[in-house]
Amino acid sequence: MMSRCGAFWGLAGVVLLLGSAVYRLTPLAVEAFSYPWSWYHWLSFLLILLFMAYAEGYRAFQQAFSPRVAARARYLRDHPNLLHTLLAPLFCMAYFHAPRRRQITSLSVTAGIIILVVLVRLLSQPWRGIIDGGVVVGLAWGLVSLAIFGYQAFTAKDFPFSPEVPEHHPT
Repeated sequence: MMSRCGAFWGLAGVVLLLGSAVYRLTPLAVEAFSYPWSWYHWLSFLLILLFMAYAEGYRAFQQAFSPRVAARARYLRDHPNLLHTLLAPLFCMAYFHAPRRRQITSLSVTAGIIILVVLVRLLSQPWRGIIDGGVVVGLAWGLVSLAIFGYQAFTAKDFPFSPEVPEHHPT
């Protein structure tokens, strides 16, 4: 029971985190359209959408984050642990019980995102909405990829992605 709850809580927590960001940013992105746009706004919007779809959606989420989160949720299902279950979303995002390099990368990416969020908040419309629109596209792609990888992780016999957990050697 704990193993299934932990795996579900891990995936659900990450989905809720990303979904919350999409929910909060979408109105700001839509609000940008209530301002007058010049050709350079439209060009910027198109370029940012394409860049964020590729860099954030495809490269960051689909190729790295989503399969790893799903693999760690599957690991949690197969190796239940009370602490990992209680903190399952943080476990699935590799903030702990991961190789040191992965932990540093996870924390660094989070810090970078926080800094970017603060900086984007300083922009006026329509620029803020243009950037937020790109972020929404990337996050939405991430949510879809996470759902797909999560489904595969729990229904496939083999899941070919590493959960990146420290190896334990029996003594």
